[in-house]
Amino acid sequence: MANKYKSSATTIPIDQAVGKVLAHDITEIRPGQFKGPAFTKGHIIREEDLPHLRRLGKEHLFVLHIDPGEVHEDDAALRLGKALAGPGVIFDSRPSEGKIALRSRHRGLLKVNEEALTELNLIPDISCSSRHTNTLVEKGEIIAATRAIPLIIDEGLLNAALRIAEAAGRVFSVRQLSRPPTGLIITGNEVYSGLVDDKFAPLIRKKVQFFGCRLKWILFTPDESQKIVKKIKQLLEKGAELIMVAGGMSVDPDDITRMAIIEAGAEDVVYGTPVLPGAMFLYGRLGEIPILGLPACILFYKATILDLVLPRVLAGEEITRRDLAVMAHGGLCLNCEQCRFPVCPFGK
Repeated sequence: MANKYKSSATTIPIDQAVGKVLAHDITEIRPGQFKGPAFTKGHIIREEDLPHLRRLGKEHLFVLHIDPGEVHEDDAALRLGKALAGPGVIFDSRPSEGKIALRSRHRGLLKVNEEALTELNLIPDISCSSRHTNTLVEKGEIIAATRAIPLIIDEGLLNAALRIAEAAGRVFSVRQLSRPPTGLIITGNEVYSGLVDDKFAPLIRKKVQFFGCRLKWILFTPDESQKIVKKIKQLLEKGAELIMVAGGMSVDPDDITRMAIIEAGAEDVVYGTPVLPGAMFLYGRLGEIPILGLPACILFYKATILDLVLPRVLAGEEITRRDLAVMAHGGLCLNCEQCRFPVCPFGK
């Protein structure tokens, strides 16, 4: 779409300037107190601004005329903000210099329609950037920012961007996290018999507590399929709304946890991921209850597939094979000497 600016700049008396758009900054100097712009380029002159402008010695102003089919940058930013913000996203209704920041209304999982965001940024004179999708964000954090690049934007270009956002059902949302009562089953003959101390429970408790969940039940069982099935059914009867089964997720013949989960009635089971660490992770559902099979790697790495998938499960997502396949891009942990997750490329 071609650029069709028609606005022009002229000098007019100050008493005719109300409602007009400043074409340049106006500097104010108060010796020993302040030096800077009293009014910035793009400011729309108001009646109450006139005394201040006269004190600055301004009797004439260089202003822009906004013609039909053109939109001031602040008005454009406001319209963009409304079109982009979905559930869980808020923004300041007072844009500055054509910019608006979008923020999370509550703690939750940021979801970005990446395709729509790319299409929107293909529109000339429109800019919108965001944090990565599936990022855990806190209440009030900036999740995206948008602006109209020129001071005056062609309304046709703006409308094209708005149509993309509206067709996508908004581009940004923040999903609240559930806090399901959680059960953990720890498999393994060596742990069940007491030969080896369990390391899973303290780690899992810490991870779920970070998301506001309570690890309510911890059950132990030897590597026997029917006993694992029995423990899973016990957790369902107790009211668990999220079940994790730790250990026995490899392909060794005596690691039968995966088959026990399926035998317990799990559906839509996805086993194996392209994320490292976390290749032998399992996701499935027992009716509406998510069940996660946890490989031993979570004991040895601060960040694994569990840290990427758990917030999505708590946000109500059903994880598919494709979801995991997409995670291959960015799914390689560098195993840094000092782990900085989540401020790192892993999972991005």
